[in-house]
Amino acid sequence: MCLPADDLSKLLLCICLKFPFSFYRKLCCSTIKSLFTNEGKHGGEVTLEAVRLIADHVKAHNCQFHPDSVDVFLSLSFNEDLLKYEKKEEDQKLKNKNSKKRKNMEASNQLVENDRKRSRQESISKTREEVEADYKAASFAPDVMERRQMQTATLSVVFETYFRILKHTMQSIRVRPEANAGALSTAVEPLPLLAPCLKGLAKFSHLIDLDFMGDLMNHLKALASGSSYSGNTSDKCSKCLTVSERLQCCIVAFKVMRNNLDALNVDLQDFFIHLYNLVLEYNPGRDQGEVLAEALKIMLCDDKQHDMQKTAAFIKRLATISLCVGSADSMAALVTVKNLLQKNVKCRNLLENDIGGGSVSGTIPKYLPYSTDPNLSGALASVLWELNLLSSHYHPAISTLASGISSMSTAHNQVLLSKTSPQLAYKEMSLDQELCFTQQSGSIKLNNKRKRTNGPATSPSIGSTTVMSSFDDNELQRKLISHFMVHHDIKENERLRKELDRTALSLQLYEQYKKQKKQKKRS
Repeated sequence: MCLPADDLSKLLLCICLKFPFSFYRKLCCSTIKSLFTNEGKHGGEVTLEAVRLIADHVKAHNCQFHPDSVDVFLSLSFNEDLLKYEKKEEDQKLKNKNSKKRKNMEASNQLVENDRKRSRQESISKTREEVEADYKAASFAPDVMERRQMQTATLSVVFETYFRILKHTMQSIRVRPEANAGALSTAVEPLPLLAPCLKGLAKFSHLIDLDFMGDLMNHLKALASGSSYSGNTSDKCSKCLTVSERLQCCIVAFKVMRNNLDALNVDLQDFFIHLYNLVLEYNPGRDQGEVLAEALKIMLCDDKQHDMQKTAAFIKRLATISLCVGSADSMAALVTVKNLLQKNVKCRNLLENDIGGGSVSGTIPKYLPYSTDPNLSGALASVLWELNLLSSHYHPAISTLASGISSMSTAHNQVLLSKTSPQLAYKEMSLDQELCFTQQSGSIKLNNKRKRTNGPATSPSIGSTTVMSSFDDNELQRKLISHFMVHHDIKENERLRKELDRTALSLQLYEQYKKQKKQKKRS
């Protein structure tokens, strides 16, 4: 069922204009997502209209919308060979032009064709066109060429919106006055559409045109930068964007590079430097751990081989960070460390506990832990003493993994690569923590129910797990009331004592005043 244009625009406005009620906004989003997923019912025309309306609203309101307004683009689906068809059509057009030129050259050399033959060919072509038009009108299935053109137009509008959001982000970072550098926390313009924009670019990276690839990589490199750029722009960028958003920029850059590996030649060394610094800036309570785990998987684990100095720097930094973060983040970091050590045999010299560090120091003889470039950190001159502490971790999975990494051999005949990724390890550890929390809360509630039903007659033994729930509600309420009554009495007693002291002091002063007055009269 096709929606009228007025109803569709109202639905979009409910999303784009930051509708205050989240329930209605989610309802509008689900409606538009179902519109995108059911293109077969309307042939894609309403999808193209909806995407254009969203793009117009984003442009008119300067990219200041709720993220749901652009997040609906993730429900779009395109043919995987859409760009291949476009290339074939361009090649076919070139071939047709060349064939026309050849025919014109041959026609100039030949005699003029017969008028009767020409009129017969024109009538045949007209008849074919009429038959094709009647067939299209009678058939319910959409034409393949029309559907392809519709998807191409939709994709171009989507990427136009994404690039507009990226350019707006860059402008909001650069144009900020330097006078407000001390009050950036209050003057920073919000960037609500950057996160869904990066998600969309990561999903549709295989459909990006190569002509825009260089600009896209430059934008992502600038957004992911923290302290490597000169001037105040880097400070503004690092304060404006969160660590998760900057990690997402690195992830998108690697996905774009891998999906267009044959036609794209880009140096990704800057993104490794950004990741090396962002790992140190990561805060588990503030940033998203799943984004860090995805960045570790895509940038470090998926590649077959890295530079030895750079790999050692990441191994050392991830091992250090594992001491300062939660269990899920530590597990993701240690899985990455294990993966890198299994791939790079020479980096296993970091496991040697020599006095002077590892046996392979490389060109830099001393480890520089605060270096911003992993290639200049000299991590090969250090040892992984952090694994000794992590082997005594309170969580058994982390202690077991750390002990397993410490027992790795420096020989080449190492065990097979582990299939566990940092993302999977982070998810499993997070689920284990949630299950433990729900089980503990469920057991406490169950014990409370049992105590209420059995009454306070049963006295729990010392060291039992049900000591916390040994009192029923009435007993607890009675004791709390008595406690606060005593507390109230103490406070009231203190207040009365202060008033008594003030009264006694005033009486003493009055007596002294009377004595002084009598002495003056006598004199």
